[in-house]
Amino acid sequence: MRKLKFHEKKLLKKVNFIEYKREGGHREALVTRRYHLTERDDYKKYSNICRMVQKLVHVLKQMDPRDPFRVEMTDALLEKLYNMGVISTKKSLAKCDKLSVSSFCRYTSHFYLKSVCKLSILQIGFV
Repeated sequence: MRKLKFHEKKLLKKVNFIEYKREGGHREALVTRRYHLTERDDYKKYSNICRMVQKLVHVLKQMDPRDPFRVEMTDALLEKLYNMGVISTKKSLAKCDKLSVSSFCRYTSHFYLKSVCKLSILQIGFV
């Protein structure tokens, strides 16, 4: 890449490549800082997962409550999210409808801390 000219450098100083105007950015920065996400893409991935789960919940809620397929898919979704640690109870789809990026970040940080603690205990020799 060629060296930038003076006026190009001056223009680039005024541009922020991390926060974009259309995104509203403050929530993303807060979550990234709180949960020590290393890459900006992690937040986007978790956000996409939340959006997909919310769409799935919306489709399941539109189905007949007595439909066996709906019951089976609801149970499978609640079981999967509960086992991951993203939701606290397996009672209803209302928990899944209010899913956020922070819940996925809490899950990953919790999993990371558990694995680090196990590793340190194994290295010390208590187990």
